[in-house]
Amino acid sequence: MTKINRRKLLGAGALGLGVAACGGSGEPQSDGVAAPAISRKRKRLTMVTTWPKGLPGLGMAAERVAEQITLQTDGLIEIRVRAAGEQVPALEAFDAVADGAADMYHGAEYYWRSKSSAYPFFTAVPFGMTAQEIMGWIDFGGGQQLWDELSKQFGVIAFQAANTGHQMGGWFKREINALSDFNGLKMRIPGQGGDVLRALGGSAVTLSGGEISQSLQTGVIDATEWVGPWNDFYLGFYRDAPYYYGPGFHEPGASLAVGMNLKTWEGLTATEQAIVRSVCNSVNHLSLGEFTYENARHLDILTKEHGTQLRQFPPDVVAAMEEAARDIRIDSGKDGIEKRIYESFEASLKSMRGWAQISEGAYYAARELNR
Repeated sequence: MTKINRRKLLGAGALGLGVAACGGSGEPQSDGVAAPAISRKRKRLTMVTTWPKGLPGLGMAAERVAEQITLQTDGLIEIRVRAAGEQVPALEAFDAVADGAADMYHGAEYYWRSKSSAYPFFTAVPFGMTAQEIMGWIDFGGGQQLWDELSKQFGVIAFQAANTGHQMGGWFKREINALSDFNGLKMRIPGQGGDVLRALGGSAVTLSGGEISQSLQTGVIDATEWVGPWNDFYLGFYRDAPYYYGPGFHEPGASLAVGMNLKTWEGLTATEQAIVRSVCNSVNHLSLGEFTYENARHLDILTKEHGTQLRQFPPDVVAAMEEAARDIRIDSGKDGIEKRIYESFEASLKSMRGWAQISEGAYYAARELNR
């Protein structure tokens, strides 16, 4: 009996310790003794962005990521969002995160092309993938694994965390009627889109969103692209450049990203990492629907209330853009990881193009037949 009682006592003690360790909330147990609480360390992180403060769509996507991570971790991860210029200039967000001066960024990966010519493929390239296609490549076609490999070189890990959908071709102070109209044209257009403009005889300038309006007003630039009717309306480009051109050859589906300092990422628990991934994925998909709806609504506002004049690039201009874009994409992926990213992107684009032609492309044409 003594041996049996001792075994029961030891078993009960072991069980009690297990409950305390796994579920200890600090609440009194039935015997009135409080179980020890697990120490859960709170993390306070800073996210810098490439967007003007309070900008709808892009700016709010960054805020949503921060809010949802805090909510889903029960407040254990708190993220302070800093708009462009509040902590670092917009185009220095990547360096701030890579160096550990900030923990996270929300921005466009093509801003980092000075680090690698492959970075634009993870935002948008001229005549490249639509929003649905880039999601397909990154999530299912090996794009994320290549992105991880590229970013790891700089001490960063990044995920899709917003998509604007198809963008417009830009705002112009004067009409574009022929290729010659691009000669000497000064336009704010980053990434490979800027390379296409240069190939057509123009001068490409990279500016953050907050710098564009003043540059249009003062004549530093003659034209600008940004996103689409929703974001463009709030930055007021229609006041200085009345001609709004499409299609947006340069960004057919621009993917935006959250990047995190790799050491910060590795300091998260597996559960916290899963939450970050899940939140970025959710915000990415939510933003596409939001941009689609709000772009349609604000296009009406621009044309009906502010006299914006819609234009299409002439067919010969579009053909010249496409020819230049093809060569630029090839040149950006000649060797190393850049070549592997280019080849993966092109293979996925080729495989999805056929489906797009007989699905969305054919449907859009059919839908407009009798309108």
